[in-house]
Amino acid sequence: MSVQQPPWAPPPRQREDPVLKVYNSLTKSKNEFVPRDGRRVKWYNCGPTVYDASHMGHARNYVTQDILRRIMSDYFGYDVHFVMNVTDIDDKIIKRARQNHLLDKFREETKGVSPELIAQVHDAWRTHVRDALSKGLLESDAPKAGDEDKAWPRLAELIQNKDWKQECLRRDEKFDMYFSSASQTLAALEVARAQLSTGNHSQEAAHKLIADSKDILSQALDDQYKSTVTDPSIARSLAAYWEGQFFEDMSRLRVREPDTVTRVTEYVPEIVAFVEGIVKNGFGYEAEGSVYFDTEAFDNSPGHDYAKLEPWSKGNRELLEDAEGALAQKTGRRSADFALWKASRPGEPSWPSPWGPGRPGWHIECSVMASAILGDNMDIHSGGIDLAFPHHDNEMAQSEAYHECGAWVNYFIHTGHLHIEGLKMSKSLKNFITIDEILQKYTARQLRLAFLTQLWSAKVDFTDSLMTGEVRSLETTINNFFTNVSALLSQATADGTKSDGYHHYEEPERELRAAMYESQHAFRVALCDSFNTPAAISVLKDLIARTNVYITARGKALNLQLLENTARWTGQMLRMFGLGAGRAEELGWGLEGDAAAGGINREEVLMPYIRSLSTFRDSVRRLAMGKGDTALQDILALCDRLRDVDLVPLGVALDDQEDGKALVKLVPPAELIRAREEKRAQAEAKTAKKAASAQAAHEKRIAKLEKGRVAPEDLFKPPNVPEGTYGSWNEEGVPLTDAEGKELSKNQGKKVEKDWAVQKKLHDEWLAWQNESKE
Repeated sequence: MSVQQPPWAPPPRQREDPVLKVYNSLTKSKNEFVPRDGRRVKWYNCGPTVYDASHMGHARNYVTQDILRRIMSDYFGYDVHFVMNVTDIDDKIIKRARQNHLLDKFREETKGVSPELIAQVHDAWRTHVRDALSKGLLESDAPKAGDEDKAWPRLAELIQNKDWKQECLRRDEKFDMYFSSASQTLAALEVARAQLSTGNHSQEAAHKLIADSKDILSQALDDQYKSTVTDPSIARSLAAYWEGQFFEDMSRLRVREPDTVTRVTEYVPEIVAFVEGIVKNGFGYEAEGSVYFDTEAFDNSPGHDYAKLEPWSKGNRELLEDAEGALAQKTGRRSADFALWKASRPGEPSWPSPWGPGRPGWHIECSVMASAILGDNMDIHSGGIDLAFPHHDNEMAQSEAYHECGAWVNYFIHTGHLHIEGLKMSKSLKNFITIDEILQKYTARQLRLAFLTQLWSAKVDFTDSLMTGEVRSLETTINNFFTNVSALLSQATADGTKSDGYHHYEEPERELRAAMYESQHAFRVALCDSFNTPAAISVLKDLIARTNVYITARGKALNLQLLENTARWTGQMLRMFGLGAGRAEELGWGLEGDAAAGGINREEVLMPYIRSLSTFRDSVRRLAMGKGDTALQDILALCDRLRDVDLVPLGVALDDQEDGKALVKLVPPAELIRAREEKRAQAEAKTAKKAASAQAAHEKRIAKLEKGRVAPEDLFKPPNVPEGTYGSWNEEGVPLTDAEGKELSKNQGKKVEKDWAVQKKLHDEWLAWQNESKE
């Protein structure tokens, strides 16, 4: 039996509420997101290997992951447990810490420039030229042992050839960086030799040589003395320092702290036990003190597949070798087998294990720490796309081997690559940008906007044109919207006109309300479509545009409550993305940097004083505009000076309206100054154009007048015409016959008479001009 609907019941919905779908790297498709434990989401994110300054690649990955995390928790309302690891022991950390330590020690022990120091640096240079450059050179170009000095001039000449250099970079993308290091060191050696020849043995000169050759010298020192570095705190102190710098950078980028941070060095006992479990289950084996994962045994085991994320990369030797680390000493049975536990050699930190002193392999750390916190299954595992193979594939294989399960991760989320001006970011390409460097040029909000306007899973091409064009234009549009709405609301409150006895709810208000509801639905549809933030931002931008049209069209008949509701929802969604600053309850997305004034609410503090000043100015302006004498015009000019000069550095904008009142806004001073300078530049350009036009017109008039300098009676006589052109003239100088005495034809006669008349008019004008000049 059907239920009778009451007459006021709404019609059936024509569209279903969207459900969240996430692009899953495991399935290569968008899957409906269904956590295993109701609203609770277990999320593990691969963290940094801390051995150097954080860079734009880190910003792309961690800001993007933060945006997705905020959408999950703040928009969809999931209870997210966000776990992130810090790799604080790794081949890169060990080598960098060891080299820094040996170089610092060498610098301390060097008291001045000496032949021995120069010889040592030169030997290091020869080794670098022979070994580091060899990967990028053809065999015919590669220097042999002992021939480095002879080969260098030819290499220095060859690198000027763009095609030759490009071919070297194709073989080794770091070739240019290695070549630059060699050139810099050689130049430093020449300077040191010159100093030595003049008797300069100073420690300052020696330290300058060491600093200029550090990339090459530190490698040579490491090759010679690495076994002497036995203190494990050297590597740990380097990692601790850069971990602190990393989290400081993340804070500056407004990335939320993880709910749980794990560090490899804190989980070594658990790692040893985990490796033992893998070996016990038949998927690991010991070889010369190291333990390897048996990829073949795992792949052949029922219910298991190796390399689920990128099966096509299984045999990629370059990726496999890079993942094993710079200090790897491969002793496994096959190239695809990867280290779970590495036997430590002299100069490397070690921990006790059943297989002897060693340290964790890179891939095992995430499996162990994620399992320790989240158990044998997690909802989301995330990281950069460059980690998909072999790191994440190896993580899944060893975790499923240990837990004896078929699915350790339900959804794999990979953020896209970051390119700089179309190229992969690399120190060798000289486009390596640290987070500290980028934040000196752009704000955290602008960087976040740049990432929000592009899909999280797509490659991002970070360019100056993107930042100065699209991003800053979008930021300005949003800032102006919130500034205008705040000013309108503030003015209405001050004037007591928030309610003027009329409801102000007609068709324009119904249209704006419908637009907001439609925007809210479209916004949700976009985020349900695998976090499509570009589409979501576009929805907000369109709503702002429609609201601006409403403000302009309605004038004084605005429905302020509707306007405020629209602006507040827009601000809340922008803050949800992590774009907010200042107090969460204030309208809009808040001010950044100096404009935030240390958290002080400038509107509350300043607006009463500014409004009183503005009201006084409004009265004076109305009085001045109503009268026409000079004194009142001077007062009007002073009012404009207050608006355009005095209040601008204070961040106060007065927008004069038709009723004689000014709309008072608080805007970042730098923004107002920039707008004023642009307006002034436009006015100056307009004035200059007008002046140039007037000058051109003047020059054109002068040129025309100069044509009248010749009297009409002389127009057809030499030197104004060639000698012998005409034979006779009448009393006014009009030609009658040609040079042979023949009478001019009828057409010729008409033409010379017409030309004479034109010249007569021009000459009269010229004479008048001359008389004016004399006066």
